[in-house]
Amino acid sequence: MAKWTASDIPSQTGRSAVITGTGGLGYESALALARVGGEVIIAGRNPEKGAAAVTKIRHEEPSAIVRFEQVDLASLQSIADFGERLRNQEDNLDLLINNAGVMVPPKRQETADGFELQLGTNYLGHFALTGQLMPLLLKGRNARVVTLSSVAARNGAIDFDDLNAGKSYNPMQVYSQSKLACLMFAFELQRRSEANLWGVESIAAHPGVSRTDLLHNAPGRWSITGITRSLLWFLFQPASQGALPTLFAATSPQAKPGAYYGPDRMSETRGHPALSKVPPQASDRAATARLWQVSEELTGTRFG
Repeated sequence: MAKWTASDIPSQTGRSAVITGTGGLGYESALALARVGGEVIIAGRNPEKGAAAVTKIRHEEPSAIVRFEQVDLASLQSIADFGERLRNQEDNLDLLINNAGVMVPPKRQETADGFELQLGTNYLGHFALTGQLMPLLLKGRNARVVTLSSVAARNGAIDFDDLNAGKSYNPMQVYSQSKLACLMFAFELQRRSEANLWGVESIAAHPGVSRTDLLHNAPGRWSITGITRSLLWFLFQPASQGALPTLFAATSPQAKPGAYYGPDRMSETRGHPALSKVPPQASDRAATARLWQVSEELTGTRFG
């Protein structure tokens, strides 16, 4: 897969995809798939940003088959409504990219269902979304689910005693936990797909350190992290480059089910897609199975 780029994406004509997130990595993934014939649904909370993303993609690629659908990953009801809407609109789904996220809000916030915002949006929301769309994925052609983790997962730990950070809130620790949970979910989904003969491939990816608005939107443009993102922009690779591991996992025949992909240079912070080093805590099968069970209970979601 040496120096794999967007030009290596095989034709996606006839394949349908749902991508969460209207900007940054989500936008770049949607644009790349639309350019090679994919039918893309951009799913996000803000209709104005969604419409802008669709307009921009159609400007870049006039033949693009792309539309926006509203879903708030911080609301289980919104996720359920979105899932029902798509099951009524579509016959099948070939690709789901669990991309959207929030990062290090300085003060603890909660989702509509009382989950800590980062865990609830980054992980539990995508857990529930994948469950809602599984009936369509089961009918898909070589269906794949790609879930985004982060280099921050290396420092993550699942605190089952305080999963929602109600006792103690450290923004970066909670973000790392949410991204570790995403990685564990991707691995466990693949194991369950194999065990139950679902025929859906689950692959994890991370973008390295990329130039998106994530650090501006949550902690704020004038936070330390926001200022770092603004003034030291040259340390961050472009979002189009950061999206490559996701696109490789989503489209390449070489991508392996149950694998984890990220950039290949500078401690996986930038470069081209390659296999990533899996944090030891993500390989703890007992913890992963427990996390799945807890996630089912918290979200009311069942798979299969």
